[in-house]
Amino acid sequence: MKDTLFCTPLPKRFEFDNQVAGMFDDMLARSIPYYHETLKLASHFIAQDLEGVVYDLGCSTGNFLTSLSALLSSDVPLVGVDNAPSMLAKAQEKLKLANVSWRCEDILHTSLENAGAIALLYTLQFIRPLQRQALIGRIFHALKPGGVLVVAEKMMSLDRILDKQMIELYYLYKQAQGYTLNEISFKREALENVLVPYSLQENTALLEQAGFKHVEVLFKWVNFGLLIARKT
Repeated sequence: MKDTLFCTPLPKRFEFDNQVAGMFDDMLARSIPYYHETLKLASHFIAQDLEGVVYDLGCSTGNFLTSLSALLSSDVPLVGVDNAPSMLAKAQEKLKLANVSWRCEDILHTSLENAGAIALLYTLQFIRPLQRQALIGRIFHALKPGGVLVVAEKMMSLDRILDKQMIELYYLYKQAQGYTLNEISFKREALENVLVPYSLQENTALLEQAGFKHVEVLFKWVNFGLLIARKT
């Protein structure tokens, strides 16, 4: 279903409800530059030397686990976690494999037993800033030695001028994807204080403060990026 959510101003606070779930895949593909390429990159690095369960925290409609499952044997446990029932319903329709399970739970409290790899793809930006360090710390302790965390985020720049230029280029990108200026404006207003981006430096600091010694940028396009952190 085509994303028409922001053709008019939202009459309520943005939430991942049935209306959003129905058009979310189109929204992702048209709103996040190189979205599918990012999923493929994250899948590739998680699939290397994997030992244990893979958790996708904030799995939404299951696109990442769908991508990852194609690279793994059918005996690797995959767990998608999201607190939006409408999103999980779409995920369950999309990926029906015996080794894949879905949890409707808060990612801040879900169990992460025998974690070989964990994905936070465009999820951390929706977590309250005061809760992010605790979540990353919990993930670090849950991962087995050698396990990896992949984090994809919309990011801001600490330089005010560069940040403004990045946002302007991103809006041009969205226009090229068919969004009108009104849609772009209405979405920005709806997500204010709901999606709170950190800079690349701030996201890296979260990972390092949690205990990750090896943090790398796998991909960056203007104000979107993919990081990987490995637990030694």
